[in-house]
Amino acid sequence: MAKLLRVLNMASRLHQKVALKDGKTQCKKMHVMLNSPVGRIEISGCGTGVHEIQLKENALSQNSTKEASVTCEVCEGPEEMTEPLKQCTAWLQAYFCEPWMTEKLPMPPFHHPVFEQDSFTRQVLWTLLRDVKFGEAVSYKQLADLAGNSKAARAVGGAMRSNPVPILIPCHRVICSSGQTGNYGGGTHLKQWLLSHEKLQKEKLAY
Repeated sequence: MAKLLRVLNMASRLHQKVALKDGKTQCKKMHVMLNSPVGRIEISGCGTGVHEIQLKENALSQNSTKEASVTCEVCEGPEEMTEPLKQCTAWLQAYFCEPWMTEKLPMPPFHHPVFEQDSFTRQVLWTLLRDVKFGEAVSYKQLADLAGNSKAARAVGGAMRSNPVPILIPCHRVICSSGQTGNYGGGTHLKQWLLSHEKLQKEKLAY
């Protein structure tokens, strides 16, 4: 009997640990799909923040750097979006259609493990978001300097590959010291398009 009670107590403690662990990590995840000038963009998130942005389908040809259609509309998603998803959708629509509005709109909160860990990757991503503005570009080494570690240019490249929210955190603005575009998760032609889009819009605002 005593042995049975010990087993039951162990099982109860294990169940509590699992429930606690699930309670910490579980959230009601939603997905929103946008039709954008560069193809379909999928946003996933919950009431706490945005989980990921995925560039699902690239609508650009490899030689395309000119302006594509500037429409950006929701094509799939829940009737009632969480506030972070609303903010993310509004920000992306502004980025493509009215880029001067992005500085006035709130950046949605992020809810992804990379932002919950005290790591160089998180430091680099926050530095990029804070210091490299629309229409600007930095080299991997320059971003390493900004993040406080001038010898970590290679690690900066790894941080860019780990970015769960491209465009919002603008890893496309990080280029090679030689001036070459460099790699990008969505393809180099998409990176070139985003850089050209920002340069063109910034020039328009200057007039």
